[in-house]
Amino acid sequence: MENNSKLPKKVYNAEIAKFRIELVRLQRWIKAEGLKVVVIFEGRDAAGKGGTIKTITQSLNPRICRVVALGTPTEKEKSQWYFQRYVPHLPAAGEMVLFDRSWYNRAGVEKVMNFCNDEEYWEFLRSCPNFETMLIRSGIILIKYWFSVSEEEQEIRLQGRLNDPTKVWKLSPMDIESRDKWMEYSRAKDEMFSYTDTKISPWYVVQADDKKRARLNCINHLLSKIQYKEVPVSEMKLEPRKVHKGYVRPPLNEQTFVPDVY
Repeated sequence: MENNSKLPKKVYNAEIAKFRIELVRLQRWIKAEGLKVVVIFEGRDAAGKGGTIKTITQSLNPRICRVVALGTPTEKEKSQWYFQRYVPHLPAAGEMVLFDRSWYNRAGVEKVMNFCNDEEYWEFLRSCPNFETMLIRSGIILIKYWFSVSEEEQEIRLQGRLNDPTKVWKLSPMDIESRDKWMEYSRAKDEMFSYTDTKISPWYVVQADDKKRARLNCINHLLSKIQYKEVPVSEMKLEPRKVHKGYVRPPLNEQTFVPDVY
């Protein structure tokens, strides 16, 4: 049940601070145990996927936790087995990969915008559960999130992007065209769930009309899906700095500095 009351900023910041510490602990566990973790973020435009991913990765090592957000496939990629362009981005041992949209593009935008034909679409729905089962059986921990946002809230966010020079880049002609296909995307999502919301690889729906609550709920759930433990960290100590002698550095006026405007 969605909570309509506004979450106080103080509460949100306090919870995020705690989660960042736990995410670092999770990162250490993934590295120490050689886990392979894939987290998929899907949902409608402006549902808050990107903001949640940023919040998760803010305090993490990008060499261990990396984000994959693929662009439009090339002509060569279009000719390949559909899942082929995603396979190279899967994690090695000790890595967590966050997919900002994923192979589910075929069941969503490609279906609705007619970027694939019916044969390709139905083949995806039939083969996707088998593909994910293979990943899981190979030892990959696969977690899938669908960010659900209402039509009214999406419109508010899209209008906000249009009028904000720091966010207008998030809008594309595709987003504008997709805006009028709300019902088509709803049908596509429901069809996708009927095939790919499986016992071995379920979808977890995040109520995302409230961005702050969505981030907290998603991160809290993610932390609960991996049974991690505290990994001992070697104690480090900074000794007093050494005094360096015998080397005279070049004059500072021989270097070119950025102007002190501020």
